[in-house]
Amino acid sequence: MKPNIKIDFVSDIACPWCAVGLGNLQKGLDQLKEKANFELHFRPFELNPNMPKGGQDTIEHLTQKYGMSEEQVKANQAQIRARAIEAGFNFHPEGRKRVYNTFDCHRLLAWAAKECGLPSQLALKRELLKTYFCLAVDLDDQDNLIDAVMRAGLDKYRAQEILKGKEFADEVREEESTYTAAGISSVPSIILNNQYLVQGAQPPETFVSSLEQLIQKS
Repeated sequence: MKPNIKIDFVSDIACPWCAVGLGNLQKGLDQLKEKANFELHFRPFELNPNMPKGGQDTIEHLTQKYGMSEEQVKANQAQIRARAIEAGFNFHPEGRKRVYNTFDCHRLLAWAAKECGLPSQLALKRELLKTYFCLAVDLDDQDNLIDAVMRAGLDKYRAQEILKGKEFADEVREEESTYTAAGISSVPSIILNNQYLVQGAQPPETFVSSLEQLIQKS
């Protein structure tokens, strides 16, 4: 009998390395699908919880936050885009224009997991990442979020209902607090069976190695 492996993927839609990490993790899981059953959960983390509506220019935000020059930011974005393409995400060649608050995205992901199931949450996660990094459109525009919901095959009317109210807000805040209290301060952070932590956008072979060790012990 194949062992069951739980994976908690702590991440933010606004994090490009989270897209890279997810793509690489999925490649690793595909290599190991005959050896174990994997249960993938997406957990919320906000890089910019206090970002006001309308967001901030990406170059301005990154230069202020990390003390980088505009040239360094652009070089870094080009490097990330190359890594993202390898991981299966075709980032927009001009990059994302603005940085946004992602709380509504996390509320939708919480809904998808609870009412639609984990495969639906995965589909929505990928579509939200594509919305931001591949289409490079406004995350504050709820129509763009609904488009992602529809591409993921989920109920747009239920999603609209959630976005109009405050459903799943408490759940998201509680989960964010749980992982912050556990010491998670950067993303992606991938927790395997509540025992092992893999941090950063690791290559597929790193995920395979970590998971194989866990499978052998299961």
